[in-house]
Amino acid sequence: TSRMAKASHPPLSPQLLNSLTPEENTQCQHGLYFQDGERRVDYILTYHIKKPSSSRSNRQSSRFTDNAFTRSLRRGTARLGRPPPPQPRGDPEVASQDHSMDYHEDDKRYRREEFEGNLRDMGLELEKDEDTKTPGVGFVKIHAPWHVLCREAEFMKLKMPTKKVYEVKQCSGVGAKINTLVNKATEPLHPNVEENRGQHVKHLSYAFSREKQHFNPSRCSLFQLLYEEWASYSVFYKYQPIGLVRKYFGEKIGLYFAWLGLYTQMLIPASLVGVIVFLYGCATVDNNIPSMEICHPRNNITMCPLCDRACNYWKLKEACGTARASHLFDNPATVFFSIFMALWAAMFMEHWKRRQMRLNYEWDLTGFEEEEVSDHPRAEYELCVMQKSLKKEHKTQKVLISYSWVFTVIQLLLTEKEKLTCRDRLPAYMTNIVMMLLMIGVTFAIVFGVILYRISITAALHMSNNPTTRSNVRLMVKTTAAIINLVVILILDEVYGAVARWLTVLEVPKTDRSFEERLIFKTFVLKFVNAFTPIIYIAFFRGRLVGRPGSYLYVFESYRMEECAHGGCLMELCIQLSITMLGKQLIQNNLFEIGIPKLKKLIRYIKSKRRSFQEEEREKKLQRYETDHFLEPFAGLTPEYMEMIIQFGFVTLFVASFPLAPLFALLNNIIEIRLDAKKFVAELRRPVAARAKDIGIWYNLLRGVAKVAVIINAFVISFTSDFIPRLVYQYMYSPDGSMHGFVNHTMSYFNVSDFQDGKEPMDPHHLGYQVEMCRYKDYREPPWSNTPYVVSKEFWAVLAARLAFVIVFQNVVMLMSDIVDWLIPDIPKDISLQIHKEKILMVELFMKEEQGKMQFIDSMTPCDGKGRNNHAPIARSRSIPHTHSHTHANNF
Repeated sequence: TSRMAKASHPPLSPQLLNSLTPEENTQCQHGLYFQDGERRVDYILTYHIKKPSSSRSNRQSSRFTDNAFTRSLRRGTARLGRPPPPQPRGDPEVASQDHSMDYHEDDKRYRREEFEGNLRDMGLELEKDEDTKTPGVGFVKIHAPWHVLCREAEFMKLKMPTKKVYEVKQCSGVGAKINTLVNKATEPLHPNVEENRGQHVKHLSYAFSREKQHFNPSRCSLFQLLYEEWASYSVFYKYQPIGLVRKYFGEKIGLYFAWLGLYTQMLIPASLVGVIVFLYGCATVDNNIPSMEICHPRNNITMCPLCDRACNYWKLKEACGTARASHLFDNPATVFFSIFMALWAAMFMEHWKRRQMRLNYEWDLTGFEEEEVSDHPRAEYELCVMQKSLKKEHKTQKVLISYSWVFTVIQLLLTEKEKLTCRDRLPAYMTNIVMMLLMIGVTFAIVFGVILYRISITAALHMSNNPTTRSNVRLMVKTTAAIINLVVILILDEVYGAVARWLTVLEVPKTDRSFEERLIFKTFVLKFVNAFTPIIYIAFFRGRLVGRPGSYLYVFESYRMEECAHGGCLMELCIQLSITMLGKQLIQNNLFEIGIPKLKKLIRYIKSKRRSFQEEEREKKLQRYETDHFLEPFAGLTPEYMEMIIQFGFVTLFVASFPLAPLFALLNNIIEIRLDAKKFVAELRRPVAARAKDIGIWYNLLRGVAKVAVIINAFVISFTSDFIPRLVYQYMYSPDGSMHGFVNHTMSYFNVSDFQDGKEPMDPHHLGYQVEMCRYKDYREPPWSNTPYVVSKEFWAVLAARLAFVIVFQNVVMLMSDIVDWLIPDIPKDISLQIHKEKILMVELFMKEEQGKMQFIDSMTPCDGKGRNNHAPIARSRSIPHTHSHTHANNF
């Protein structure tokens, strides 16, 4: 019934409050403290209140639906003569109510009061503030007393540092010298924070207990440090202060930025190798024999028309530019780069597991089980269980029940009828499957529409009277089609995100973790298909389902399927991949995240210029929580992870056709890290800290993408590029073992008299002479053979070589990846030794404490042994340490 948001900025210290003027002191006390000036504000509840000046449209609806069941409960309560829940005096919401208030407003107020009462029962302290300068909004300040924090920390088994310290073992020998040199070289890259300075001792950590001695950590302004050393574009070249991020936002967000930082760091070697591969293609383009044959001035090979009627015969040398550009990405170095990127992905996954384990050790998460805090039933699941069970048990009876009894029933139903859900599982799953298939079908339909666009525009441009237009038909069609695909992808991304959430809500998952994992999986499948379907079509289907001159394949009996350029579809694949990847990064990831907040800020500035002086003065007097109320709410890490997973797909899946993909990803991520940091620090409400020891389902998605990347790159090299046909020609058909004659070997003959009626060119004398034979790229028998236009034996030889390459490449690369996985241990050796050492020290510490307790008990007992009671030492040993535990807790 209310929105809970953690304070976006840390409260000021009492010393800082005392240094302010009396007016500023009062404002800060009321803004960041309770009215007594002592209790700090830890959380803020906001809700909309109904005032005479506010309209119904300005009220925000309740989070829970006002269903028939809850309305019947209220009516039953009224008939039983029960008084309405008490309201505090001076409540403007009560004063503004009249006899015409509907049940909906009354229900929201009733639920909010009960929710606040439950918070007080848990030991939290609340203070209302409805006399704010923000019209129609009320605030409830929440303070968590120290004993409540200690109780919850003990219940969560939260590991905290103790006063016991031990020396962290440092490596020696050559390893120590190398680490020293690396640390000195990278010292300017570390942020200027305390955590990055050399520390040779560590505090022993143990699950928090009010009876143990814990270390008193120093407090500092984390917000200021994060803003200066993390959320600033001027420190883009530095490492992230991950420890501070974790302290301020929690482990879950800290792990995301640690993963993003490691991913960006690992992109550096991949980018360097990709640039070298691209430069190799540039350096060897003039020595590439196939492109030299195509571009030779004496090349008089006449090619068949590219479309019916409108297209004319053309010379092969017109494809010179395309052939030279294709060599930049279709050369032997791309095969090496594909193998390198497969191993790179395996090393990245292993490196992340080691990094994650190190963070678990540093953040005291080694014994933390995520199920302890993530397997609690969701409120929606509880309500669905309750509603369905009550409908079955009380079909003919009216249930008159108080709200407190309802929640008791919920707990009983969860233990006795845990398998009940609001909807039957089979219809929910069937709905999800049908809707997912429908959305994927929409993606296929749009790709098919773009195919028809390319076919029709190609024919139209070939009929143009402008020679420049006719000579650049392919380039214009490729570029415009890629831009259309990009726009459609951006639009459908937003639609698919909403559809995935709706489908997940229909399932009513039991826990928040289950809800999040199902939502992530559905969103990933839909967005992955949306982003890569156009690319997969170009890579594996375009040019394969064409037919031959005289027997082409048609769509709707009028649209002839499009062909690849003579240099192959790899160049077109590169264009589509680069435009989609760069467009998503620049428009969706950066422009939307930077431009939209800037536009909102500009609109607020324009509106502020029209306000009166009194309005501006009122804005200056807003409390901190009133200002934070207008910040954007935190929507979770799913959008941040999703855009990086899709980018990881662009980097690994089709890297054989675009070796510069890692470089563009690296440049984007350098900006992305600081952009996200600035957004989290200054533009979003501070999210509630959540504990986590790993990145969850995202790791499994990464591993899946890395495995699929090996298969896709094998097929791209084998079927999309001309790498295999060149090898087959060089070692089986070349007279001298060179590539001379390769272009002529890959083209077949066609007799123009075999054209179907109405499909021949309108201007057969376009080249200035009568054409009798034209050529097309395929392995088929010539028209003068006994089996004209039938696939030749060369076709089967090339196909067998392609399939053999796919099998060999896939198995060799996956075997090498498994070897890398086996050679690199998941847990660093030094971390394993430190964990073992901590266990030994913890046992020693407990033994010493136990001995100290026994000695203290013995010293308190009479020496003559009279009046000794076996039960007295036990009671004394439990009470005396508890007396000291309050002091230790205050020092904690």
